[in-house]
Amino acid sequence: MLPAVAVSQSPEEKFREYLMSRPKQQRFTGQQRDMVRYIFQKHNHFDADQLIDEMKKDGYDVSRATVYRTLKKLVDAGLLRKLDIGPRKYFEHDYGYPQHEHLYCVICHKMIEFQHPGLEGIMRNVCQQHNFLEQGHSFIIRGTCAECNRAKMTKRRLDLV
Repeated sequence: MLPAVAVSQSPEEKFREYLMSRPKQQRFTGQQRDMVRYIFQKHNHFDADQLIDEMKKDGYDVSRATVYRTLKKLVDAGLLRKLDIGPRKYFEHDYGYPQHEHLYCVICHKMIEFQHPGLEGIMRNVCQQHNFLEQGHSFIIRGTCAECNRAKMTKRRLDLV
């Protein structure tokens, strides 16, 4: 896991500020507060259905519609980042967390976060060459993790016996 980045406001305060700054001010509801607290008390990659299931299992009363609407707002507010991985959409912390990239195992669906100083320079150079103003990016390498590779190799060896 990557280290957190110092921020001036809690995720809850930042989301409340976002809702109040919209052209049509919006209320910060109890369900939204519970969601923000729940999401930011742990660091994991999740999809909307996983979040709903986990929150209900832990005794929270959340509606599916509220979760989907609030996740969109949390992305718009810069608190979460949405990762499109095939048909699934995962979410992760963006606020208070450094820029990083992902390795995604297509077998077990594990997500491995990494940083590499060379990547930032390469992306900056490519943008400069094309006079392109970057607003953000997602870099996801799809493949097979070490554990799944080990399981494949063990199975292959057994097949040869």
